Amino acid sequence: MSDNLTISNLHATVDETEILKGLSLTVPKGEVHAIMGPNGSGKSTLAKVMAGHEDYEVTSGGITMDGAELLDMDIDERSREGFFLAFQYPLEIPGVSNANFLRAARQARLPKGEEIDAVAFYKEMYAKMDELGMDRKFTGRSVNEGFSGGEKKRNEVLQMMMLDPTYAVLDETDSGLDIDALKVVAQGVNAMRSPDRGFLVITHYQRLLDYIVPDVVHVLVDGRIVKTGDKDLALELEENGYDGIKEEILATA
Repeated sequence: MSDNLTISNLHATVDETEILKGLSLTVPKGEVHAIMGPNGSGKSTLAKVMAGHEDYEVTSGGITMDGAELLDMDIDERSREGFFLAFQYPLEIPGVSNANFLRAARQARLPKGEEIDAVAFYKEMYAKMDELGMDRKFTGRSVNEGFSGGEKKRNEVLQMMMLDPTYAVLDETDSGLDIDALKVVAQGVNAMRSPDRGFLVITHYQRLLDYIVPDVVHVLVDGRIVKTGDKDLALELEENGYDGIKEEILATA
């Protein structure tokens, strides 16, 4: 069995417009990969396709997670099998408390007939909230309802920490964060780095990668990965922008 998340020649459309045009990359366990690219390049489309968003149609290619075809799984099955997506714009869920939401998600991962240990669950949740600087009152509040941008992103990381995925995709988690919130979110992600877990961090700016240092950086332009390098590639993009990359593509076309 392959211990990686592999995207192979992925083509996907939304409203009959092709957005992903043959995207391929591999994220092995134990590594953090970053995807950077200009607006409209397909970064968030990739995240939504991986999560199973119904508005996006995969026309060819595939995604495997430890050898199993992700696209053949129902959305909830993808999560149970170890996939997690942190949204760029987390949704509010009125009437469902954070604690009940996380407890139900954890319960769904247990074998049929097995019940969650409530004492151990709350002890773990409070410890992780403390790590993220979250007030424990948030456990009784509805998921993301009335939260600030930074609070929503902290809550996304809390969910990730509690669900303990094998592969985590962060879709522009840095969007709208001030520097203090960014550091806290990055601290939570870095605490989860493990030989048994892979991360795909999608971002428009290099700033996040000052705190979550990637092993590999991919540049996505017009639905394809056009360049791959180490962390220094992110610094190059920060200094020179994406125009230089686009010129390279045109020169070799």
